[in-house]
Amino acid sequence: MRMEFDTVSNSAEETIELGRKMGSQLKGGEVIAVCGSLGSGKTHLIKGIAAGAGAGDSRRVSSPTFVIVNEYKGGAGRLDIYHIDAYRLGSIAEFEMLGFDDFCYPQSVVLIEWADKIESALGAIDYIRIELFHAGETKRKIHIENAPEYIDY
Repeated sequence: MRMEFDTVSNSAEETIELGRKMGSQLKGGEVIAVCGSLGSGKTHLIKGIAAGAGAGDSRRVSSPTFVIVNEYKGGAGRLDIYHIDAYRLGSIAEFEMLGFDDFCYPQSVVLIEWADKIESALGAIDYIRIELFHAGETKRKIHIENAPEYIDY
């Protein structure tokens, strides 16, 4: 069963913590598409998810805007995390040339920032979709779709 969920974050720290809680519950094999406008908190959420999934300290996690993909190897049996930033991708073909399929395996989590730019390429994948919206200077509304029931928010 898949779930839909809405929440509000009042600060960057709360957004990171929401991500950390979510990431700590991931089992592997998940693809998470993160969408939202500039400054909506996508990178903060991804920092938390990656840290919770095994990347360790969220300060190690940064947006791969220029390198396109960052990889964080999970320690102590945790998951391998791939953080893709689709912002600079000019086409679906560029996304496919990254070798996206190679990142998707049972012990990995794939986090796609600016996923709305390449979302049509994810059509056949059962992915979690998260969208962040500005709701004030530091406040964000977060909408999560297609979340597996084992993730508790």
